[in-house]
Amino acid sequence: MDLFYSVVAFFGSGGLFMYPILLVFAVGVAIAAERYITLTLVTNKNRLIWDKVQPLLANGEFDTAREMTSKDDSTISQVLNMGLSLQGAVRRREDIEIAMEESMMEIVPRLEKRTGYVALASSIATLLGLLGTIMGLIQAFTAVANANPAEKADLLSASISVAMNTTAFGLMVAIPLLIVHAILTSKTGDIVDSLEMASVKALNVFSRRAKRMSAAEA
Repeated sequence: MDLFYSVVAFFGSGGLFMYPILLVFAVGVAIAAERYITLTLVTNKNRLIWDKVQPLLANGEFDTAREMTSKDDSTISQVLNMGLSLQGAVRRREDIEIAMEESMMEIVPRLEKRTGYVALASSIATLLGLLGTIMGLIQAFTAVANANPAEKADLLSASISVAMNTTAFGLMVAIPLLIVHAILTSKTGDIVDSLEMASVKALNVFSRRAKRMSAAEA
């Protein structure tokens, strides 16, 4: 309970700038939570469908794999289905690779969507904290200008202490948001890497199949 009262006293003594910082924190946390849940679901769906499709690709069961990926809404299915839809109809590896890269270009922006706002919220919180401190210091020096000389030192030190609360609170908000942004960026990078890995493995399978067909025809 003492901790609660200490937090309330700390927040109350920081001035008006504590409220916009708190609002920025709430918005940043909401975006971060939505992104983390979304990226986690994407990762799990991709892993699940890849475990099913990989054996089909290895065994050359492209029709079954094509049907499975066409009915699935995961990002890895979208990339693989683009390649599977051209497999057999197109012999050149480059043509299939370009089509899969186009699919990747559509998916990656959706994965990165709104993640940058978390870093932006971190920067805004820091700047609001500094701005609140500066405004507090301006008010403090203005207040002590007409104060009793004997009370100036005590009044100034107390005012500065209060003004610094906004900077402290801004950093308390900014640092966790910055860490969360790094985590989200890492998760997004892992998903993109897994998509690239799956596309390369699929392309290698298609290439080997095309070479065997060419050899058989020869």
